[in-house]
Amino acid sequence: MTRTGTRPETGAGTETEARRRVAPEGRRFLRGRKSALARLAAWSLLESAHTFLGGYGVARALDDGFLAGRTATGLAWLAAAAAGALLGGLALRGVFAGLADLVEPLRDGLVRRAVRQALDRAVGDPVRAPGAGAVSRLTQQTEMARDSSAGLVLTVRSFVFTAVGAFAGMAALAPVLLLIVLPPLLLGVAVFLATLRPMAAVQRRSLDTDEALADRLGELGEGLRDVVACGGQASAQDRIEPLIAAQERLARRLAGWAALRTLALGTAGRLPVVALLAAAPWLLAHGVTAGTLAGGLTYVVQALLPAIDSLMTALGSAGTRLLVVLERFCAAPPHPLPAAPAVKAQQVTGPARPPAAAAAAAELRGVTFAYGRGAAPVLDALDLVVRPGEHLAVVGPSGIGKSTLTALLAGMLAPDAGTVLVAGTGARRAPDASGPDPRRTLLPQQAYVFTGTVRENLTHLCPTPDPGDARSADARVRHAVGALGLDGLVERLGGLDAEVRPGLLSRGESQQLALAAAYLSPAPLLLLDEATCHLDPRTEERAERALAARPGTLVVVAHRVSSAARADRVLVLDGTRAVCGTHAELPARSPLYRDLVGKWNETTDG
Repeated sequence: MTRTGTRPETGAGTETEARRRVAPEGRRFLRGRKSALARLAAWSLLESAHTFLGGYGVARALDDGFLAGRTATGLAWLAAAAAGALLGGLALRGVFAGLADLVEPLRDGLVRRAVRQALDRAVGDPVRAPGAGAVSRLTQQTEMARDSSAGLVLTVRSFVFTAVGAFAGMAALAPVLLLIVLPPLLLGVAVFLATLRPMAAVQRRSLDTDEALADRLGELGEGLRDVVACGGQASAQDRIEPLIAAQERLARRLAGWAALRTLALGTAGRLPVVALLAAAPWLLAHGVTAGTLAGGLTYVVQALLPAIDSLMTALGSAGTRLLVVLERFCAAPPHPLPAAPAVKAQQVTGPARPPAAAAAAAELRGVTFAYGRGAAPVLDALDLVVRPGEHLAVVGPSGIGKSTLTALLAGMLAPDAGTVLVAGTGARRAPDASGPDPRRTLLPQQAYVFTGTVRENLTHLCPTPDPGDARSADARVRHAVGALGLDGLVERLGGLDAEVRPGLLSRGESQQLALAAAYLSPAPLLLLDEATCHLDPRTEERAERALAARPGTLVVVAHRVSSAARADRVLVLDGTRAVCGTHAELPARSPLYRDLVGKWNETTDG
């Protein structure tokens, strides 16, 4: 199933809404790193001293030294200015160390949040599980946030402390210098700030389009052979080209705002120099010395102008980009699409629909499902009731629809017709649901094992235990290990608190850990989609008997007839009709099952 929307999951909001979402998260992040901020400020104060000494030393070297005929004094003041430069280099080294303490935790936190958001979306609506857009957020956008935040903190800090040093120096030399320098400086900054909001809006739309384009290209790449085989190149091109054209238009608009930003930079950075030079005759006539004028020019040209240039570049690009990227991480996960409305179930009689007084653990009413329009149905008007506490096995040839059935029960697929119920309610979750579905647990053929302790791998499907219930929780884990015969595996791994390295486990060992996690899950319905295919028959039998004995219902897609023989009932899918019954009665009712049992008996006898 493909997604046809052109916008990514996190829609664009206004600048005010973006700030409202990002600001609390930003304040919480900074409050947790007060020591790093204090170290950064302390090193930056040395940079202010470097700026102050730069202009003040030049002024004093001219007025008190060279112009007064005291060369040694002039050289001493220049040496002081040079010492300030060395001090600034030392400060910059400390600044970068403090910067790493801020931006690296930010990047790590965003990576964890990106993974959590992607998992929440996948669990909330598996049909619309995140694709290439989520990958873009996990890789490109987290690195973009780290680089942008580093550049922004570095330049804003540099501007603030450089400006403090420069303004303090001009005030110490001649306060009238501030009256000449500040007005054009503030005018340029005001023009620049006026461009930030529209630039952020354009940047946000650009990222929206980029994610939509990544998703669209990912969908197209998955079905490229089918597109070419069916002659659908023109249709595919029509779906891609509008996004490319939109991205081009947005790039042009960003370039226009960048040009206006350059004008603001010229006003804030160059106009103070022109104003100071134009006012030089008046200043000299009113008692300002040549050294003081040279010192003021030094502050403007060597300190303020580079700092303003860096600030405007950072705020104009990194600042707006950072705001837009962080907005996507701070936004709440979107609600999944509601389940498709159920079509009235077809009434099919037969043993596949036994009556049940209590609510069924799972139920299919006239369910039809096909992969794509015009395709032959994989399931056609299927009726099935799975009773609470029942052990049901599903058998049939490969590709007949067994995994499709479990995906429908797990809510990962929506039926084309009919109704799928779990515990009396729709299998697909409500639009506002979040987190794992407490009604069911699905174990696919590829077992999910992650880097963590053995205990964490066994209990990740369980709710967080009460701290006072730790002993009881540990007892439940050890009971599950014993029930499924995992004592030897756990001991070989180093115990419950040993770290699991998934790459060093065999596929059978991974399935054993996943089965134990399912055993501990509180979900009353377990769905095993060939989740024991890598186990030997004896280990598989022990696992299935243990899972069937736990409170709840078990549905197993069986790949061995021995697995079906252990079940209370067996559902046979043969492509033309579905037959459900016990292992003893099915050979007389289903030719396919009779053949499967015959082959199994021959193998057993041999």
